[in-house]
This record gives sequence, C-alpha cells and structure tokens, in this order.
Amino acid sequence: MLPQDDKASALPTDSANRAENRMPAFVSTRLNGHYVDRVEKLWGGDHLLHGMTPGADAIHLSNNDYLCLLHEPELLKAQSRVLLGGGDILMSGVFMHGDTPQARLEKKLANFMGAEDGLISQSGWCANIGLLQSIAGPDAPVYLDMMAHVSLWEGAHAANARSIPFMHNDAVHAERQINKHGPGVIVVDSVYSINGSVCPLEAFVEVAERTGSILVVDESHSLGTHGPHGAGLVAELGLSDRVHFRTASLAKTFAGRAGFITCSTRFKGYFFSEARPAVFSSCLLQHEIAWFDAALDFISQADDRRTRLKAQTKRVREALTELGYNVSDGSEQIIALEAGTEPQTMVLRNALQSRGVFGAVFCAPATPKNRSLMRLTLNSGLTDIEIDRVLEVCAEIREEVDLPNWSSSKRVRNRRTAAPASARMPAEVEHQDDRPVAAAQLTSAGH
Repeated sequence: MLPQDDKASALPTDSANRAENRMPAFVSTRLNGHYVDRVEKLWGGDHLLHGMTPGADAIHLSNNDYLCLLHEPELLKAQSRVLLGGGDILMSGVFMHGDTPQARLEKKLANFMGAEDGLISQSGWCANIGLLQSIAGPDAPVYLDMMAHVSLWEGAHAANARSIPFMHNDAVHAERQINKHGPGVIVVDSVYSINGSVCPLEAFVEVAERTGSILVVDESHSLGTHGPHGAGLVAELGLSDRVHFRTASLAKTFAGRAGFITCSTRFKGYFFSEARPAVFSSCLLQHEIAWFDAALDFISQADDRRTRLKAQTKRVREALTELGYNVSDGSEQIIALEAGTEPQTMVLRNALQSRGVFGAVFCAPATPKNRSLMRLTLNSGLTDIEIDRVLEVCAEIREEVDLPNWSSSKRVRNRRTAAPASARMPAEVEHQDDRPVAAAQLTSAGH
C-alpha cells in the first residue's frame, strides 16, 4: 500500500490542468490530426486497427508464431526451470564476455544459419538499427527496397546515411542506382512483411558482388519457416558465404522477444562498442536465453510443421485467387487483402470480424496512402476446418466489401495493358537521393 502522503499526491486532479494535457501547438496539432482528422472524420470514431473483440471461437490470422511454439510444454518447462532458479544479473550486454549462456546461444544460432558468428539484440528493430548505424557512415549510400522494413530505413537515418530507394524486388533498378551513386549498402527482406513476396536473393547477391557493395538481408519472416531445418532462405539458396549480414526478429517463428545478426567474430566485437542500441540497452535475461535455446532445438526438428504451413499457404492463396482476390503480389504465409482506402478497409475488417475472422489492418504509414489492407498471417496450427471457414467467409463477403472496386482488383485488371515497370517509374524514385522514411516505407513498423 502507498504511504498516506503518497496516497494524497496520487489522487486525480482536474484533468485539463495536468501537464500531460497542456501541450504546445507543435504537439497538439499532431494529436488533433490523429484524433480529429483521422479517427473522428475519416474513420467515423471507430479505430481502424481495432474493431470488435474476438470471441472464444474466433480464428486469429494476426499471429506471427508461425510454427505455434508459444504453448509447447517443453519450451515452457525450459524457461520456467531458469525462472525458478533465480540468480540473474541485469546489465548492458557490452560488459558480457567469456563463456556465457548468451554467447553459447549466439554461436549455436550462427552455426544453425551457416554463419561464422552472430549476436543477439533486444529486438529485430534494434538489430536493424544497430547494424545499419554501425556499417553506413555519414552520407554513405544505403540502397533500400521500397518495401524494406521501416527499421532498416531508421537504421540508415541513425547513421546519417543517404537512403536511396529502388523499386520492389528490382535488382536491375538497384544496380542502376548504385552505378549512379556509388557502392554502398544494399538492404532487402527475404520475405516481405506486407504481402509475403520473396526477394530474388541470387540477383541481389550478384549486384552486390559486381558493384563492391554490402548486402544485408532481413530474414525475420523466413528464419524458422524456410530453408534446411528452418535455417532461412539465404541458407536454402546456398548463399550463406556470399551475404554479408543477415538480421532477424526472434518475435516471429522463435516466439520470443529479441533480434539476431549474423556476422564475423571480428565484427561482433566492433558492434558492441559502436551500435547504440547495444551500448545503451540491457542484455537479455537468462529465462529468455533458455527459451530461445529450446526453441532452436524444436524448430530444427519441425519439418512437419513447415510442410503443413507451406501446404496451407498454397491452398489459401489458390482458393482466394479463384474467388477473385488479387493476392498475386506475394507467395508466402503472409497474405494481403488490399482494399485501398481506409474506409474501404474498415468495411473489409468489419465483414471479416463479424464472421469471426481476425486479421491485422495495415494502413499509412505502414502502407502507401490509399493502399491499406488486411494482412492474413497463416500458421501451422490452423486446422482444415478453420481454413475452410476462412475461405467460406471470403467467398461470402465479396459483394459486401465491393471487391471489384478494390485498388488491388483494379491493378490486376489493368496489368495486361500497363506499361513496363521501367517506363512508368516515378521520377521521384528514379532520381531521389535521400527520401524521408515515411515517404518511402511500404511495410509494417512491427514486422
């Protein structure tokens, strides 16, 4: 209980007079832009990202736990044993050295991915920002796929580098940009978090080698789900020795809260002295390390779950295409239903949720304006009955959501008559040297 004096100080005061509610114009204008212009006027007072509360029988398609590890008894036991044992020390990871549990896990993860060494960070966000801040100096060119995760754009910004975008999955355009601005850092995702599209990694490796550039591949949505024993797409393609750095959020298939970077042992020592997210953050706790260690063992043996996830993905994508949904931008377990405007996406959200299907709404700044969508994320634990129900719902709502007038539907109708990508390249993409993150990002801030 609070002491008597503290109780008095904790009592609520007149809300309008509290400092939290007396903001200067440069803050209140932004708050009003959100609550008045967007929530009240555009969304009609209903928060687009929320909607209804899921019922007990809801089908959740916003879950990044691709192989369903969160409720595995052996993983929970491994973590609880450490929690009950106590004895943790909480400090910055830069002070850790020697044969620690974290160092052993970092080496184990690196071996799993076919790398010389690796390092654990506090999150995938910290991994990407710390890495880019460590390798891209002031004014260095960083070439980013326009759909690269926003943490990669933020990393380039933290380095005071020049962020130069290239068209999505277009290695030819990336090389043209490099020839114009000079060698630098090429940044791609292996599987993109908005629509499940796959990067042509071999082509980007060749561009990096021809131009003398560094290649960074974010494997957040392929580590654990793709490659031999889940080692990722880079390993699957035999490119482990040709990619300079791989990063990953361990909050996806690994179902925890951390990030990982593959690197050389020499770079690892440098990183912990240079990367601000590493220097100014605490290390992981021992129960978190225990979880990831057990999760890695489980994932490496989970070929049956990877096979099921792949089969589910194929089935759902083919069925949605048959129903008239344009999901052709991607091929993997992340499926985008792109309605277009935010009001159109709210109609889609409500239609799905009212029938017990809950995905994740993505809108600006996570997508370009008027290309908002519902992201359906599949996992290996979905039953055939649940998949059947999802597809039944998607068939049932087509007229209600005005599917023919979605931006994605119009795009597929126009595809046959559209000009080649190079001919319709926006001038600001072709010529922009340093694009602000918010203008270029096409992906989710949370992967």
